[in-house]
Amino acid sequence: MATKVNTVFVCDKCGFESVKWLGKCPDCGAWNSFVEEIRKQTETEKKENKTPSSFIRPEKISAISDEHIERIKSGIDEFDRVLGGGIVPSEIVLIGGDPGIGKSTILTSVAGNLSKNYKVLYVSAEESCSQVKIRAKRLGVNSDNLFIMNENSLENVESVLDGYDFLIIDSIQAIYSEEMSSSAGSVGQVRECSAKLMRLAKSKKITTFIVGHITKEGSIAGPKVLEHNMDCVLYFEGEEQNNYRILRAVKNRFGSVNEVGVFEMREDGLIGVKNYSGIFISENRKETAGSVVTPYVSGNRCVPVEIQSLVSKTVFGMPRRMSLGIDYNKLVLLIAVLEKKAGLPFYSQDVYLNAMGGIKLTEPSVDLAIVMSLASGITGYALDPFAACFGEVGLSGEVRAVGNAEKRIKECINMGFKKVYLPKANAIALKKYSGDITLIPVSYVYQAVNELKKGNIKESE
Repeated sequence: MATKVNTVFVCDKCGFESVKWLGKCPDCGAWNSFVEEIRKQTETEKKENKTPSSFIRPEKISAISDEHIERIKSGIDEFDRVLGGGIVPSEIVLIGGDPGIGKSTILTSVAGNLSKNYKVLYVSAEESCSQVKIRAKRLGVNSDNLFIMNENSLENVESVLDGYDFLIIDSIQAIYSEEMSSSAGSVGQVRECSAKLMRLAKSKKITTFIVGHITKEGSIAGPKVLEHNMDCVLYFEGEEQNNYRILRAVKNRFGSVNEVGVFEMREDGLIGVKNYSGIFISENRKETAGSVVTPYVSGNRCVPVEIQSLVSKTVFGMPRRMSLGIDYNKLVLLIAVLEKKAGLPFYSQDVYLNAMGGIKLTEPSVDLAIVMSLASGITGYALDPFAACFGEVGLSGEVRAVGNAEKRIKECINMGFKKVYLPKANAIALKKYSGDITLIPVSYVYQAVNELKKGNIKESE
C-alpha cells in the first residue's frame, strides 16, 4: 500500500486552494471548477526533504550520437500505417473513440501479434480476465507471452512491470493512484496517472498503449495534459452500427498525422481494408436528387464518399437543419451562401445532410459537393451518378481551388466517373486528363447550380 500524500483542491479558473472540494469557488464564483492536485511543498519543506541529485550538463547537439530507431511491426498493416510505419520502442500511445467502436478489440489483436516475439502485459481495469479471454479467443489470440491483469491501482501495476516489453492500459479513466484520495476518472487522477505512465514508459523502456474514453463533444475525457503527455494520439471514427472504422492520428511525434487507416469490423476482429474505393458509396447508385460523390483526401489516400441530402417543406415556423458526418456550422453557412448567391429558397425548407458510411468529412474540398447536393435536393434535378464534385466555397459565392486535385481526378477516373465539377483554377492544370474524363469548371456557386440544371434530369415526384 502506497503512502498517502497531502492533496489540495485548486480552482482551475483562479487558482484558489481549499483543503476540501467545493461546489462554488469563494474567490471567483466559478461552479464545479475545483480539481484535486498534490500539495506543493513550501520552501522550508523543500530544504528539509532535499536530497542530493546528479547534475547533468548541457551537451552540444553536434556531440550527441545519432540513435537508430527500428520500428516494431504490430502485425496489422493499417495500424502500422497510422503510427508512421510501425511502433517506436518506449513510445506511449493513446487511443480514443466512442464506446463499442473497437479500441479494446484492436489492442487485443495487437497484443496477440506482439506476444509472438515480446512479453506483453494487458491491464484490464474494466473487464475481468475471463471476459478478456473470451474476446481473445474470438480473435484467435493465445500465447504464453501475453499476460492479463485485472487491476485498478496504478501502484500495483507498477510493482509487476519488470520484464515486460509492452504494456496496455484499458482504460486510463478506470485507473487510479493510491496517493490521491479522489476517485478514478477525476481530472486529478487522470493527470497524475498519465504522467506516471509516461515516466514508467521512458525509464523502464516499456512501450505503452492507453485506451481513453471520449466526451459527448468527441474529445478524450480528462484534462488536455493527458494528450500532451502522449507521443501519439489516435482516434477511432465511425458509427457503432456500421462495419467500417477510420483510425486517424491527431498527434504523432514519430510520424505524420496525415495518415489514416480503414478497418472493417468482422466476427474475427478489426480487419484492415486495402480496397476502400467503394465502401462509402451506395451499392445501387442511380439518378437521385440530393446524391453527390466527392473524392475526399485523407492523409495519402483519396476515398470517394457519397453525400446525400433531403430537402422537404417545413411544417413549423422554424426550418430544421441536421447533419451527420459533416459539421453543422458548415451546413448552415453553405445554405446561407446558396440563398444569397444562387437565390434558392431554403428559408421554408427542412434540410437533412448525411455522409455515407459514418465517415466524418472535415476538409474544405467537400464544400462544392455539399452545395451541389443541397441544390439538387431543393430543385429536384438529379446529378448524373457518374459525376463527382470537389472544391472550396467562400462566403462571397466563389469556388476556390483545393490541393491534391490531380490525385482526386485520378481516383475519379479509376472509379469509372465520366465527368467532374471542379474549381476553374484547378481545371487549368488538369487539361491533360480531359480525354479520360469531362471537366466542368465553375468559378461561382450560381454557375454550379446552372450546370446542374443543364445536363441533368429532374427527378419525377
